[in-house]
Amino acid sequence: MPKAEYMFKCVIIGDTGVGKSNLLSRFTKDEFTKDSKSTIGVEFACRQIQHDGKTIEAQVWDTAGQERFRAITAAYYRGAIGALLVYDITKRESFENCERWLRELRAYADPSIVAMLVGNKCDLKHRQEVDVEDAKDFAEDNNLAFIETSALDATNVELAFETILIEIYRIVRKNLVAGKYDPDRPAPSMRGTAPIVPRARLQGGGGCC
Repeated sequence: MPKAEYMFKCVIIGDTGVGKSNLLSRFTKDEFTKDSKSTIGVEFACRQIQHDGKTIEAQVWDTAGQERFRAITAAYYRGAIGALLVYDITKRESFENCERWLRELRAYADPSIVAMLVGNKCDLKHRQEVDVEDAKDFAEDNNLAFIETSALDATNVELAFETILIEIYRIVRKNLVAGKYDPDRPAPSMRGTAPIVPRARLQGGGGCC
């Protein structure tokens, strides 16, 4: 594995059971575990991507969604400059809780963090409870990028993570050129730059997350 020229810490947040661990596993190991257990505390994994002739390494932290672990995981927001806020498209409550998760993210992480709203389990389109327009409206109102994914069949998983990493890289490079790079605040607001990514058009299908 080549030495990374850029290393960015990202967190995955959202309710328990929305598929955060499987998104992490799909992106970093291209694996999916149908009966994966709930994360206890925090787990993390790394993966490198190539962009603009540079090696970018993502340190992706998977935070537990259960209430009893919230105090443990709060410290792990520190230093994160990218975030995926995940809900389950088949569970309306998980989407409604995104507002609370977003408040927590912005309380503990740098307020200028590059963030994306992720509607996971899009392979279960026939059971969808969260309208994509509602999700887009929430994303736009809160300055988030948006995408729907499936960790089960890998739909848009690479695209979601790479969009976050490349956007952080773009901002960092822009600030380096301008002489404004601050290593303690490397990711200024995404306002005006957040890509709204349309969901994939899936036919039928089943599965989990």
